[in-house]
Amino acid sequence: MSRAVTTVLRGHLKIARVDQWVKNVCVLPGVVAAVGLDPEADLERLVFRFFIGMASVCLIASSNYVINEVMDAPHDRHHPTKRARPVPSGEVSVPFAYLQWLVLMVVGLAVAWTMSRALAVVLAAFWVMGGIYNLPPIRSKELPYLDVLSEAINNPLRLLAGWFIATNATVPPGSLLLSYWMVGAYFMAMKRFAEYRDLRTGDIAAAAMYRRSFAFYNEQRLLVSMMFYASAAMLFFGAFVMRYRLELIGSFPLVALVMATSLALAFRPCSVVQQPEKLYREPSLMIAVAACAAVIVILLFVDIPILYTVFAPTVPVSIR
Repeated sequence: MSRAVTTVLRGHLKIARVDQWVKNVCVLPGVVAAVGLDPEADLERLVFRFFIGMASVCLIASSNYVINEVMDAPHDRHHPTKRARPVPSGEVSVPFAYLQWLVLMVVGLAVAWTMSRALAVVLAAFWVMGGIYNLPPIRSKELPYLDVLSEAINNPLRLLAGWFIATNATVPPGSLLLSYWMVGAYFMAMKRFAEYRDLRTGDIAAAAMYRRSFAFYNEQRLLVSMMFYASAAMLFFGAFVMRYRLELIGSFPLVALVMATSLALAFRPCSVVQQPEKLYREPSLMIAVAACAAVIVILLFVDIPILYTVFAPTVPVSIR
């Protein structure tokens, strides 16, 4: 095999971003929620279903990454580091990349279909959102606020995938899906904030050539939007907790700690929040995430009856 062919094959493997499959850890809360809330969850085959389901999720994610790399190439040439990516640097056959995009989608949906129609439909929506985010004429990643919201909707879609990996009998509560969407929007806006802070040190016009929405965004707008997403996420999470699992109210301080720790990282130069797949390198954040996840899992399965007394609705009594 010639060196040129080897380089191209390596480039096509890179644009599938296998290293970013770690982001699909966002599927796990859906699995845990289904096991904790749905008595019809398929526990006997859960391990088998989990690995098959995760394989399909990863294949669809890679399909979306491929089209993202192809469509972003003209803009990446204006970025100080992303110009070295395989497509703008000429390591990839663009026609073959389009084929790679479609093949990964077909295989991913076929694998999902072997498990359930519901999972296949969710992953089809996941793939369609990748097209809306990357492809003209919509290409929502260029539109302020819609760039964040359309990318973050992959969060509830991943949660749905996890839910349908564990069960096909029910659907998760809408309040949980909305909360997960807003959490994703919070972290995506934080990523934009970190990118903007780094690129603003140069020419803003050049930054806008890399990402059109940077012609509109500034630090204040991004911070205000993050405040909105964080508030909405906790409000929807609170609605879910009060209706479905009051014990989870004990996780609120740790959820807030994770969000605050992440925000602190966003203020660092060349912040790691710009590359979420590398967040595992931040010990303070990983400790907060691990503690939060452990508490949530425990509270899903351990009843605390006194909470239902403490938080029981009461009618105010006038003092005479």
